[in-house]
Amino acid sequence: MTNDILTARENGVLTITINRPERKNALTPAMYEAINAALAAAQEDAGVRAVLLRGHAEIFTAGNDIEDFLKTPPTGADSPVMRFLAAISGFEKPLVAAVAGAAIGVGTTMLLHCDLVYAADTARFAMPFAQLGLCPEAASSLLLPRIAGYQAAAEKLLLGETFDAAEAYRMGFVNRVLPAAELEAFVAAQLAKLVALPASSLRATKALMKRAGTHEIREQMSEESVHFGKMLLAPEAREAFTAFLQKRKPDFRQFD
Repeated sequence: MTNDILTARENGVLTITINRPERKNALTPAMYEAINAALAAAQEDAGVRAVLLRGHAEIFTAGNDIEDFLKTPPTGADSPVMRFLAAISGFEKPLVAAVAGAAIGVGTTMLLHCDLVYAADTARFAMPFAQLGLCPEAASSLLLPRIAGYQAAAEKLLLGETFDAAEAYRMGFVNRVLPAAELEAFVAAQLAKLVALPASSLRATKALMKRAGTHEIREQMSEESVHFGKMLLAPEAREAFTAFLQKRKPDFRQFD
């Protein structure tokens, strides 16, 4: 486990906190492994009736750690990040997210697999995959058009520009936007409602809602993973990552 991921179990809720604020909560393989272990334990623990994913008041997560990606690019379905995506997409109990500050890349796409997403009015979202010479992941190329409509999804996935919580709410993947000072208490109240309900009813309801799309999501994740893995090692991504670390604009004019 890693101190960059904190877990706490109280009143039937397992809270998973991304805790690397000095690096904007950027995710590493060790952090994904810790989340995977926490979700696996929660799945088997009858005392856990719901799971909360959260960051800090200033930042949810900046997405994957770019330097780490350059050093150890994820390859294959058994990489920590791919196992994380499989874990959240197949998690059987209610999965709630509380988002404040920036949620970038996988910080946004993971929310498409949560059952309830509550955002502070400080939340900012972006999926800059194309800007990094990459393609979408977490089945976002399937789920976002389905949730928000093709044009809205295309604008966010092709341009990769940042958008606010109000727009995320209009797109349909955020349940409610709250003043930042009220987010924690509101989410706690919603979780208390979930915990008070029959666990079997919640699991069955979630399974039925997700049943029709399960196979499609798995297939889409697999297809995205193939493209993502190849593109991560391509010159365009190297130029994008290098430019990011050098704090300059990437120059893609040299590529077809």
